[in-house]
Amino acid sequence: MIRRLVFALAGLLLAAPASAQSRPPIVLAAASLQESMNAAADAWAKRGHVRPTLSFAASSALARQAAAGAPADLFMSADVEWMDDLDRRGLLAKGSRVNLLGNRLVLIAPVDRQVRVTLRPGVDLRPALSGGRLAMADPDAVPAGRYGKAALTRLRAWDGVAPSVVRAENVRAALALVERGAAPLGTVYATDAKASAKVRVVGVFPAASHPPITYPIARLKASQNVEGERFRRFLVSPAGKAIFVRYGFSPR
Repeated sequence: MIRRLVFALAGLLLAAPASAQSRPPIVLAAASLQESMNAAADAWAKRGHVRPTLSFAASSALARQAAAGAPADLFMSADVEWMDDLDRRGLLAKGSRVNLLGNRLVLIAPVDRQVRVTLRPGVDLRPALSGGRLAMADPDAVPAGRYGKAALTRLRAWDGVAPSVVRAENVRAALALVERGAAPLGTVYATDAKASAKVRVVGVFPAASHPPITYPIARLKASQNVEGERFRRFLVSPAGKAIFVRYGFSPR
């Protein structure tokens, strides 16, 4: 799968204009950034720049693409660990890494389901699941899933719900399971819940129950696209941060 994604991105690169300044910068962005990053790309284009090409997936998949040589310019992860992985490999442009955004972790249910859960130590989610599944991004690799597992472990609820967890490819896939009613509960970011009219927040995880949710951004060392660096600087500017805040993120 990673090889196919790398080839697909390479195709985008080869199809673009030869000039490094006119070629759209390619951005690898965490799945939870879809609405906000598209809005940022639109705002950048309105300033007279070529609109960036955006590729959304789980941060884990994107980091592996970058490590495999995907011809991308920027990487924006939903946690610091996958950015650290690329940093250790020497794949980030020196001085370009910035912790840009924060988020909250929430518990959601289908919008028409009447349930409320107080997320505190000792909470038992099994009654609220009613024999159904808990939708999460993969807790072994994907940031949203790792945050979720950490929170549920800290609240002493993980052992009770672990057999009921359905592991999704990314946080948006977990959201979709709850939207369709395939899972009665799910753990996603607050911004994901805000983006959907088909789910409602039924509980908010205490911030201290999991590592801080941090979105770092960096330019990849192999990038030679001047527009990529310019777009990165726009994203970390007050004007860029304001776009993300409109979609529910908190600035760092």
